[in-house]
Amino acid sequence: MSKILGIDYGKVITGLSITDNKQIFAFGLDSIKTKQLMNFLKTFLNYETINKIVIGLPKKLNNQIETLIEKDIQIFINKFHIQYPKIIIERLDERFTSKMALNTMIELGFKKKRKKIILNKISATIILQSYLKKNKN
Repeated sequence: MSKILGIDYGKVITGLSITDNKQIFAFGLDSIKTKQLMNFLKTFLNYETINKIVIGLPKKLNNQIETLIEKDIQIFINKFHIQYPKIIIERLDERFTSKMALNTMIELGFKKKRKKIILNKISATIILQSYLKKNKN
């Protein structure tokens, strides 16, 4: 069975997560500079079989989409879809994932220096695990 990739897309840093082969659990994969995301994925997809990508959908509390970052995400999705038309792209509301990730980091005692890199990876993991849970039912 192939894996699912989770993406917490950011203007500067993008967090990545991945499922196990049975698509039951999500694990933090990496945080990379967003400028390097397509190059990273090109190499990564040579080694991993991915059938789906779940990308966070940035929404405000009033359910409106955060238009500034969403514009960048749409550009990324279009580029990705052109290069990898067989990989399904799904979106998942990512409200509160950063807050949940920050709370997790505080509980684990992470240092402030590495906060943003780890925060994005944890957020990507929360997005992907939420997707798995939602689709299990």
